[in-house]
Amino acid sequence: MAKKGGEAVMVVVRMRPFNSKEKNEGRGPCISLDVKTSVVSITNPSKTGDPPKSFTFDAVYDIDTQQKHFYEESCYQMIESVLDGFNGTIFAYGQTGCGKTWTMQGLNHPPELRGVIPISFDHIFQSIKADPATQFLVRCSYLEIYNEEVRDLLGVDSTVKLNLKEDPGKGVFVKDLTEEVVKDVEGINKVMDKGFAKRTVGATLMNAGSSRSHSIFTVIIEASESVEGSDKDKIRAGKLNLVDLAGSERSSKTGATGDRLKEGSQINLSLSALGNVISA
Repeated sequence: MAKKGGEAVMVVVRMRPFNSKEKNEGRGPCISLDVKTSVVSITNPSKTGDPPKSFTFDAVYDIDTQQKHFYEESCYQMIESVLDGFNGTIFAYGQTGCGKTWTMQGLNHPPELRGVIPISFDHIFQSIKADPATQFLVRCSYLEIYNEEVRDLLGVDSTVKLNLKEDPGKGVFVKDLTEEVVKDVEGINKVMDKGFAKRTVGATLMNAGSSRSHSIFTVIIEASESVEGSDKDKIRAGKLNLVDLAGSERSSKTGATGDRLKEGSQINLSLSALGNVISA
């Protein structure tokens, strides 16, 4: 995520509250947050006498953080940059059941529980409405990566495997991926809901609605505005990738067998590859 000061990458941590299962088991906290200094401290429950290990991030958010506050502080500036013609990506990364889909998607009702994706839709179209002198074209696509296969969540058959291609002009792209033109918040929400309903989910011991695939919702914003003293319009284009990653997991914790076990292995493999890319 882009930082207000111009940083290309921003890493933030958000901690979720205990769920009912953890409360019933009498679980206790092993992590403490210092929101002011953006420090996360981790204590080993089996070695309480050892000093905690501390890590500093661009920002940290505790269990009382509201969805809107998280968005405005850590995502708002990136959407502004995309509207200005830059590319940006927001992705949630973490163990299964840690709250990635909640942060990215949230709930539609009540409005204060909506996540990064629906709030960003409001942001985009409010900005477009506030700039009547500029003509905008907004397109979007929605794909998932399930067991290392790319699938089109907006296509007629979302189980068909699509292929990655590379073009000297536009780089890496997914061949035959559906793109839909949207004109308002209602339209883009319908596209999102259509694809979200096709996402692959399954129950594990750690998460009753565990995402079994990585998903990428891409919004392409093209803008054309007239330039005084010229017969040519100024054109800019920005791309926003909203990524909800499946969580890393251990089969001993999730109780996964059969298809769930295979899915978990592929999820961990792809997350390991992502970690290597980030480290590089």
